[in-house]
Amino acid sequence: MKSPKPYAQRTDLERIESQWRKLTGLHSREEWSAAVVPAATAAEIAANLVIRREFATRSRFDTKFVDGLLTWANGLSGKMDHLLLPLYEGHSRHGTLKRLKAASAKVNSLRNDIVHRGIFCNEGEARAAIGHARTFVETLVGFYEPSFKLKEAKD
Repeated sequence: MKSPKPYAQRTDLERIESQWRKLTGLHSREEWSAAVVPAATAAEIAANLVIRREFATRSRFDTKFVDGLLTWANGLSGKMDHLLLPLYEGHSRHGTLKRLKAASAKVNSLRNDIVHRGIFCNEGEARAAIGHARTFVETLVGFYEPSFKLKEAKD
């Protein structure tokens, strides 16, 4: 049996898929709060992917510099406010990103409540957050990978 590629060596796309697989296992075991965390992580990695690709397309900044910006932006909301929305200002996708900001805020808020405040969520809250994360990830990744779709969570 082939061992999986170490996580640190995976591409952003592979990391998104890995987080979503983790989410589906937690979801199938009805670990609602725990399932929200990889959903939010997948959303943040999707933001990373698009930011990296935009900088690669538009600039000559090296990977280390762009990774520094991702660290500086500090989380999904920072990446939306300080990197993605400004990168797309005046672009036809800016309106899409503004709509996605609302979805990302819902996911990020619940994730922060879970990991920083020890809050538990119920099935409905988890399903809603996971749905927002799916929309966010598929839309953002779809900018560069039009056929990308996440697998459905197992019931």
